[in-house]
Amino acid sequence: MTRIVILPAIALALYITGCATKAEEKHEETERYEVTKPLKIDTSYTKEYVSQIRSIRNIEIRTQEKGYLQDIYVDEGQFVKAGQLLFRIMPKIYEAELMKAEAEAKIAGIELKNTQALADKNVVSKNELSMAEAKRDQANAEMALAKLHLSFTEIRAPFDGTIDRIPRKLGSLVDEGELLTSLSDNSHMFAYFNVSEPEYLEYQTNQGNRANTKVNLLLANGQLLKYEGKVETIESEFDSETGNIAFRAKFPNPDKLLRNGETGKVQMTVPLHDAIIIPQKATYEIQDRKYVFIVDDKGVVRSKNISISGEMPDLYIVASGLTENDRILLEGVQKVKDDNRIQAELKSPREVIARLRLKAE
Repeated sequence: MTRIVILPAIALALYITGCATKAEEKHEETERYEVTKPLKIDTSYTKEYVSQIRSIRNIEIRTQEKGYLQDIYVDEGQFVKAGQLLFRIMPKIYEAELMKAEAEAKIAGIELKNTQALADKNVVSKNELSMAEAKRDQANAEMALAKLHLSFTEIRAPFDGTIDRIPRKLGSLVDEGELLTSLSDNSHMFAYFNVSEPEYLEYQTNQGNRANTKVNLLLANGQLLKYEGKVETIESEFDSETGNIAFRAKFPNPDKLLRNGETGKVQMTVPLHDAIIIPQKATYEIQDRKYVFIVDDKGVVRSKNISISGEMPDLYIVASGLTENDRILLEGVQKVKDDNRIQAELKSPREVIARLRLKAE
């Protein structure tokens, strides 16, 4: 009797489970989701380029004479004016050389004067007078050279700027050409960034959309520099290894916030012709690769990998993987799987973009 009761119960349970499964499958097949198509338009978007920030003038200040570092008149990080005295090399030996040169020049002048008097009386020849004049000129040249060497013991700022690190300390013996510090003019700053060949061609040829050369600078802390910059120049050659070309933008820096060697991201408006754009919410990501679900005429969904070339608020710019005729799943991206069948409710791309929300449902 026990077997007779249990077997029908098991059969009934299996039957109910099977019915429930079929009901779920049927429900899944008839689930309604919104579908749209990529939009093909001419547009522009803001792209970020990693940049290196450089002072408009940045030089190394080196010694031109050998000697002991007698005086240091500035400190690291100090702002200095053009012509301000920065360092002094002990000048005594060069002062002595100048005194010697001045004495020799004076002697040469006296000898020339005496020779001139004798030449006027035809006591000496004109050649002797010429020799005396040459000795006088040589002595004057030696004196001028000694003055120059003495002047090199004083190192002055060639322009307004900020002093960098000072590696040598007071009393150090420095050689000719040794680095004393660097000087940066940070009144304006250059930001160098690399642009791909297609973007360069768009920038140069799309006159209608690219006329605005204004750019912004995103700093390392995520804050935007409050001063706009301007693209001033483009290098003459592409890098054969990367296929990029360097742009240079100039930014005002009245607050002296930017320093030589900083990094940041230049934000530049890039024009696009016949761009394919889709809502970000229509995509999902697996291992840093972007996917969408393509919906065919029968309502079957299949995943497809796409390549993204740029990003706008709530939108992606598709480089490859989609055409304007593809139907893509807009809602339910996190709910469906490959080969699921849905009821597609097609929405126009412009309507979707008008009411766009970021988060995929």
